[in-house]
Amino acid sequence: MAVPGDPPNSTPEGMGGGDDEFRSDEYRSVVFDEDFVRAARLQEYSAQERMGEHARAVRTRSIWSGSGSASRTSTPGRGARQGMLLVLLIATAFAAAVYMGLRNPYQPPPGTAAQPLTSTVVPLAPTTDVPGGRPADLYANSPAADYRVGAAGIALPAVRRTHHFTDTQVVTALSIAKDYLVQSSLDPDIVAGAATRPVRVLLDPDQLAQFDHSMTSPSGDGRHAATGWLVRFDQATAVMADSRVRVSGTLAFEEVAPDLLEITTDHTFVYAVRPATGAPAAADGASLFTVRRELRLRFDRDDLGARRLELVSAYVMAGPQDCSADPAGAFRPLLAGAAPTTVGPAASDPYASGQPRRTAGLCGVLAPPATPQAPAVSPAP
Repeated sequence: MAVPGDPPNSTPEGMGGGDDEFRSDEYRSVVFDEDFVRAARLQEYSAQERMGEHARAVRTRSIWSGSGSASRTSTPGRGARQGMLLVLLIATAFAAAVYMGLRNPYQPPPGTAAQPLTSTVVPLAPTTDVPGGRPADLYANSPAADYRVGAAGIALPAVRRTHHFTDTQVVTALSIAKDYLVQSSLDPDIVAGAATRPVRVLLDPDQLAQFDHSMTSPSGDGRHAATGWLVRFDQATAVMADSRVRVSGTLAFEEVAPDLLEITTDHTFVYAVRPATGAPAAADGASLFTVRRELRLRFDRDDLGARRLELVSAYVMAGPQDCSADPAGAFRPLLAGAAPTTVGPAASDPYASGQPRRTAGLCGVLAPPATPQAPAVSPAP
């Protein structure tokens, strides 16, 4: 009878017992009963548990030596060290920027402040009695016969770019200059002395204090003449008899610095005025009053963006006026039929084109304007 541990049908033929027979005898005493076999539990160990305490095939790398499959093929630690070095450099630069910002050792250069206006206002005294009449007739018989009316007489020149300013920026500067001329010379409320804001809003903020002082306390000191900034009539003397002011003149532009554009305006404004009385004036009681304004305006890029300007200088001739009158606060026209009481040292023609003749004194002579000549009429045969 076979015992547990023997192969079926005993030992195959041709194979001796030898060691196998010895091993069978060794385990013959080990018997697993049915309860033991049924209670046995199979357990599959993981690869790591089967390795036991053996060294790992891939060693864990620190943050300085990289990780992942790429680290197995690249030079150990090189890429990660470069990344950490870059992070440290960025952190150092950021800390330095914060430190320098807190200390603020560098102060940006302050912006260029606008210079105060310098102005010269010269009254022009007539050499003869002031002619009177209807506004239309007065205009037709004066050098202003061909002048255009109002803003139409302020024409912009041909535009081209400069070295540092585009043609669009030049157009913007010219349009602001025209707005200033219209507001300061043609606005009825400005001319009547009833408003100043339309002119004020076009000025550089650095000049506002000077402008306000000129409006409230005008003086002929070359800095605070109200008539250097705008055209204004003394309402106790004269008012406009016709709102259609005749205008002629030119504008020119020039780049004077990489960040500075300069525009020169030279215009003659001819007003029809009448006495400022409570009763309506006679229809033929008007007279002409002429103002020649030569202005120098400057613009930087901030001015162009804010649509404002810096009024650098103003040279103004206006007449007919009495030389004894102070024109700093407002113009006091000599009206129809009036004659001057004093005469200035030099004649000046406000209608003449080109550079105006600057008088040396505080008063000039209003040169008799050349009236348009009527066409010659051939005698009848």
